[in-house]
Amino acid sequence: MLSGMSTPLSTPLSRRAVLQGGLAAAAMTFLGGCTSDDARERVDSAARSDAFAFGVASGDPTGTAVLLWTRVTPTEEATPGSGLGPDVSVDWEVAADEEFSDIIASGSTRTDKSRDHTVKVVVEDLEPYTRYFYRFRWEGATSPVGRTQTAPDEPGTTHALRLAFVSCSNYTGGYFTAYRGVAARGDLDLVLHLGDYVYEYGNGPAEGGASGTGERYGPPELAGVRDTQPPEEVLSLQDYRLRHAFYKTDPDLQSAHARFPWITILDDHEVANDSYATGAENHETQDDPDTDYTAPGSPPGIRPEGDYLARKAAAYQAYLEWMPIREPESWQPEPHQGTQFFRRFRFGDLAELSVIETRQNRSQQVPAAVDGGPNPALADPARHLPEPEQMAWLTSGLTESRTDWHLVGNQTVFARVNSPFAAGTVFSTDQWDGYQADQQTLLEAMAGTQSDPVVLTGDIHSSWAIDLPRDLAAYPSDGNSVGVEFVCPAVTSDGFKEVLGSVQAATDAIAQGRAANPWVRYIDGIGHGFAVLDVTPERVQTDFWFILSDGDKGLTTDPRLDPDATVGFEAAFESVKGSRRVTPAAGTLGPRSDEPRQAG
Repeated sequence: MLSGMSTPLSTPLSRRAVLQGGLAAAAMTFLGGCTSDDARERVDSAARSDAFAFGVASGDPTGTAVLLWTRVTPTEEATPGSGLGPDVSVDWEVAADEEFSDIIASGSTRTDKSRDHTVKVVVEDLEPYTRYFYRFRWEGATSPVGRTQTAPDEPGTTHALRLAFVSCSNYTGGYFTAYRGVAARGDLDLVLHLGDYVYEYGNGPAEGGASGTGERYGPPELAGVRDTQPPEEVLSLQDYRLRHAFYKTDPDLQSAHARFPWITILDDHEVANDSYATGAENHETQDDPDTDYTAPGSPPGIRPEGDYLARKAAAYQAYLEWMPIREPESWQPEPHQGTQFFRRFRFGDLAELSVIETRQNRSQQVPAAVDGGPNPALADPARHLPEPEQMAWLTSGLTESRTDWHLVGNQTVFARVNSPFAAGTVFSTDQWDGYQADQQTLLEAMAGTQSDPVVLTGDIHSSWAIDLPRDLAAYPSDGNSVGVEFVCPAVTSDGFKEVLGSVQAATDAIAQGRAANPWVRYIDGIGHGFAVLDVTPERVQTDFWFILSDGDKGLTTDPRLDPDATVGFEAAFESVKGSRRVTPAAGTLGPRSDEPRQAG
């Protein structure tokens, strides 16, 4: 057992231990299969069996404050997405100990049906780099106990900083073993979720086996075993609320939320696949005149999708209600377009973290090639990924940064990735490669900053460690790499093996990709799991942890199908201060240099 760990990392908390640890008893109903026929009833039953059945969470920690979250069910009819139920007052407590014998702060806050009876409170005047326990009370009911901590942001003192970063947790894609592996750790300051926390797809089979139709996504073996709710593609505010509620009945996800504060940001699937400012890849605003959507035998989940902007607004509202995220417009207001999600965190003189949002205002994706050559629109400076106001905030934050490291929480791969299949074109125009003027602007800002830039990315369902050349043609000359990028694996969503059909096909594609992109120092497209970033003044290191079934990461079996899977260490890469390059690390992370204080 590594020092500082609550349990060996190859043996995550058992589901029995998770439930005995204080999570809602209603979660027990989710340990077996869950079909689309009984999913709605299970959400309602969970809500009615426990006033706080959807667990507790904390988020957006600073050195002196943290946000606390829960959801209360005040009456039988006030189930998630119902739009029913009275206004209620919910009490909260923060304590130095799990028994709440030493209460540090307490208060009361109101909630109602307008916010789906979710509860948020920001607790101020806390001590930096300190662990606390919290809970909620309502009408004699008490929530599970959560543990949280303030950020290691203490003037004049450099503390350890270690976080897990995750993305792409499709419920129908497999069991959330990765979240259980995160919860089992005792050495993290926080969890950074980089998007695709929920997926919008329904439970029905994809028409013709095609993806992107709004239909089922994930291993066919889990159909009727791990179905989601509502059973159709989500479109309305009620739908999105219910989808978030359903995810938060998962005991592994509940345990990870209860264990650490989270910093979250949305990507596309919180609304719809490959979304952009005015639409999405699988969103149709007009009904098909040749389709009778009410006809018997119509494929489940296929229905008119309506106004995209209304759908996006509903998705954002549900996200802000159901996630432990502050409303940044009232917390760190900056010029922006639409809803401001981007925000910045500081960890003393060691690091800053800029969390960006790249879906809401992006220009529509364009093809990688036209007329047999690269599409000139990819470099059009009028096309944007983040809106110009957010880009100005990000680049000024980089150039003004004086910490050792500047971390960027980012949704899609930032590095240039040339296609291994079509010479002269980029791999994906949904990534920063599809917005090359913005990409180059950010590279120039990285080149000019005193802090070493580290981009932390999700979305692509695979694990990467990458140098970030300012000039591809000059790589690998000294000084040409202006930062590094680490990409975490998916929690459950299909990786290269599943998309390409076999381990061999994935292995061949990765080899071709490495040859076409020498600045990509590591790729694994087989494993699912999470990554852990450790930051010191001398270096940053990322460890990749994969879910395992009988020790197999997915080479011969699919560990996503195994409810008793574990997690294991796979690989580690680091970047030494001042090098702005990725190199293999000597091994997995050891003990922290110091530990957060206990309150009281």
